[in-house]
Amino acid sequence: MNGQKRSDIKPGLEVDIVLKKDQRSGNVTRGIVKDLLTKSPSHPHGIKVRLEDGQVGRVKNIHT
Repeated sequence: MNGQKRSDIKPGLEVDIVLKKDQRSGNVTRGIVKDLLTKSPSHPHGIKVRLEDGQVGRVKNIHT
């Protein structure tokens, strides 16, 4: 699943995010969702989340 729909993402899920500094390179960071920061039901670039380690980025992939 991609990370464009807010309803697909819940705290505790393992996801890949793209950090702001990695937007040009496309490097992804894997972590566990702590908070959802995007309020709208969807976002074309991915829902913005905070990981448990404090990093913030947009979800690119959800691991089940």
